[in-house]
Amino acid sequence: MSAQEPLTILSVTDPEPTTTDTSTSQDFIREIVAADGRDGKQGGRVHTRFPPEPNGYLHIGHAKSICLNFGIAADFAGLCNLRFDDTNPTKEDVEFVESIEADVRWLGFDWGERMFYASDYFERLFEHAIGLIERGDAYVDSLTADEIRDYRGTLTEPGRNSPYRDRPVAENLELFRRMRAGEFPDGTHVLRARIDMASPNMNMRDPTLYRIRHATHHRTGDAWPIYPTYDYAHPISDAIEGITHSICTLEFEDHRPLYEWVIEKARTEHRPRQIEFARLNLNYTVMSKRKLLTLVEQQRVAGWDDPRMPTLAGLRRRGVPPEAIRDFCARIGVAKKENVIDVALLEHTVREELNRRANRAMAVLRPIRVVIENYPAEQVEQVSAVNNPEDQTAGVRALPFSRELFIEAEDFMEAPPKKFFRLAPGTEVRLRWAYIIKCEGVEKNPDGSIREIRCSYDPGSLNGETAQRRVKGTIHWVSATHARDAEVRLYDRLFASEDPEGTGADWQQDLNPASLERLTTCKVEPGLVALPAGSQVQFERQGYFCVDPESTSDRPVFNRTVTLKDSWAKIQARG
Repeated sequence: MSAQEPLTILSVTDPEPTTTDTSTSQDFIREIVAADGRDGKQGGRVHTRFPPEPNGYLHIGHAKSICLNFGIAADFAGLCNLRFDDTNPTKEDVEFVESIEADVRWLGFDWGERMFYASDYFERLFEHAIGLIERGDAYVDSLTADEIRDYRGTLTEPGRNSPYRDRPVAENLELFRRMRAGEFPDGTHVLRARIDMASPNMNMRDPTLYRIRHATHHRTGDAWPIYPTYDYAHPISDAIEGITHSICTLEFEDHRPLYEWVIEKARTEHRPRQIEFARLNLNYTVMSKRKLLTLVEQQRVAGWDDPRMPTLAGLRRRGVPPEAIRDFCARIGVAKKENVIDVALLEHTVREELNRRANRAMAVLRPIRVVIENYPAEQVEQVSAVNNPEDQTAGVRALPFSRELFIEAEDFMEAPPKKFFRLAPGTEVRLRWAYIIKCEGVEKNPDGSIREIRCSYDPGSLNGETAQRRVKGTIHWVSATHARDAEVRLYDRLFASEDPEGTGADWQQDLNPASLERLTTCKVEPGLVALPAGSQVQFERQGYFCVDPESTSDRPVFNRTVTLKDSWAKIQARG
């Protein structure tokens, strides 16, 4: 795709597939796999893999690859491996390995006993490299990194052969074995493939296969002072594992000739087929692990699992169900052309899932006190509230109702505009699941702010003769006597612009200053404090929330997952 070619932005308003079941959806990759099976290729087997590099946390873009690789294996009664391509010890860490395992499991996929590492194959990769040298397909180059870049040429000019390109095989073997023995400092030599320095594909201009790197590996320790490059280790690892279809994103399309060259020249038993698809791009975010790492390291966010991050850990902490992510990946499909997905579609999918599964509750985020003057001062009664109108099996709960309540400050105005159907002097509203109340007046603090609202209630408006009486507004509430204090974190989109990387300015300058608002004086119904971390709930009229891992019964903390409706302008499809 050329730099000038516009990306299609797919929004929540675009047509959706008739099904979101990944087991029945068809795409061009599944068509290729099915055709290979009919033609008897790969012995009729289907064996895929998800091969992350353990140099950061997975983000939602990886979720698309996970769903695709594990989904294809399931659709064709095949297998899918989880393999860590851990060939760069300076950027990798066991923390990332453990987080990736947790994320894949959370999404609902299981690799069984098939978890591997490229480092499992370091000895075999080394022996394959020896074979390449012996057959004249690789050589040890002693140019510096800057010299190699200079000799490589440009997109319009061919490269030049290194003066070391024609070293005798015996000398190459000796040098490579000495590299393996740790005799040389970093940068002294590299092992390069001997292909074609005049190739129009820059990846084929004698790419590096091994480099000297005296660094401790998270699994092999200091056993290896040389490490294979990704482009060399990846195809051979696929072949060793018997992978039939190596499914990757479009940025590897130009690497496919090198992938096939390595497989052919290494003379592996298995010959995987590489197929590329368009990666998942979301607007209002960045999908680069390097940039996400920058946000973490510079403390622009609270960590990899910050609920504003597009990481799977962040989405999980925010309360996004894994079912919604799988559904989202199915809805956007598998394309050959790069496009940008409107994040509103993800939010829409999350709402749909949570609407079905999340029980309702009442929470007042910015409380103001209401006193019902004609309600008995010591009386407390229990009113019945439906837990989830979308799930008849969810039942009902009892809510305590008393003389003093909290309502949302925004649900009251002393001088309301027209069509303000909430509480105002002389007007009535119904309290959700409870009585109709009428504002009789307000009491103020010395600074003029409202201390409390004085109301009366209609005793027959719950179960009595006026229960069916209609008023225009319904508001939520909690009993002041029984409410529990809580902190609520209102998360929003991390970036203010649709394309943070295309604004022409530093992408970090586009961070949304309103992406997090902490409310520390919230009041919630008493049953919410017993919910375990990760529990999802809809605060009526407010949005969907989940219990944060920092939450305790003494200090419950709720993260907003998504609002009840999209509050951002819709991005229409364009192409």
